[in-house]
Amino acid sequence: MNKRIQKVKRTLYPFVAIVGQEDMKLALSLNAANPSIGGVLIRGEKGTGKSTAVRALAEILPEISVVKGCPFNCSPNGDSGLCPKCTSLLEKGEKFSVEKRKMKVVDLPLGVTEDRLIGSLDIESAIKEGKRDLEPGILAEVNGGILYVDEINLLDDHVVDVLLDAATSGINVVEREGISFSHPSKFILVGTMNPEEGELRPQLLDRIAIHIDVEGLRNVDDRVNITLLRNEFEKDPIAFNKKYSKQSDNLRKKIIRASKNIKSVQVNENALKLVCRLCQELEVEGHRPDSMVMKTAITLAAFRGRKKLTISDIKKAAKFILTFRIKRIPFKSEDHHINIIDEVIDRLSKEKGMKIG
Repeated sequence: MNKRIQKVKRTLYPFVAIVGQEDMKLALSLNAANPSIGGVLIRGEKGTGKSTAVRALAEILPEISVVKGCPFNCSPNGDSGLCPKCTSLLEKGEKFSVEKRKMKVVDLPLGVTEDRLIGSLDIESAIKEGKRDLEPGILAEVNGGILYVDEINLLDDHVVDVLLDAATSGINVVEREGISFSHPSKFILVGTMNPEEGELRPQLLDRIAIHIDVEGLRNVDDRVNITLLRNEFEKDPIAFNKKYSKQSDNLRKKIIRASKNIKSVQVNENALKLVCRLCQELEVEGHRPDSMVMKTAITLAAFRGRKKLTISDIKKAAKFILTFRIKRIPFKSEDHHINIIDEVIDRLSKEKGMKIG
């Protein structure tokens, strides 16, 4: 007896229906518009909408072009590299069949094995027939998408090492018994964590660009609204999503426009000088934060529909990137560090030769 198997699509809570947490939503939207920013780390207590927001992001992500049938989701323009199969087709002069699909949000389970993460080579086939066949892993599936790690601070060290290698190079390399296989793996890393359960390794902490702190909303009206909306969603998820479909579509279009307009944003040398001076005065370690602030500020300008970078863009970007990278001052709150960023930017922007725009 033949049975027809149907896939059941999970209905997610709409991203645009999340109450409050504006910084978290903005940070995720900016990374969707410009993956080169470098990812988002969301820290906060349980029940503040962290996981809901990241998973709901899947519904508003733009489409990307991939090589049709490629298990490694290679980009047809080869800008992030190609897997051996696509490379072989290109060398033969064959044209790629291209298809459009939405960016994916791929979950990374805490107990993931190394083979499931990076993929596994068929050693017997490689030795007997000389074929380098790889069973694709999570890093192949997430190429061109978002890798979501809930409780990222609880990841095993060896998994963190693999993620660091792939995030740094944009390539996943699998080596077994002297046999090597590589494929592109460019992704946006989004992690959520509860600081009470332990801190994140410094190496990974430094790689993730935007750090956001979230907490439960204190306003009673907001809390009532959250409960009412959640009850409405649970009663009829499909109707609830339909209610917010126009807002979701508008945000998706805004992200796509921002992505296209990033290169059109005018940035003068003074803006770069200001950001570098800011990082220097705040004694931020390394040079990576300078680049992260600039990328975020430019993307923010494009997201806001402007073609000129402003001081407000730099201020917001600096708060996203630098607040957690400033050396902690004992007995001072996060608000104190945010005020320091504002004060330094205001002072620097008034200096001779530092005018922006």
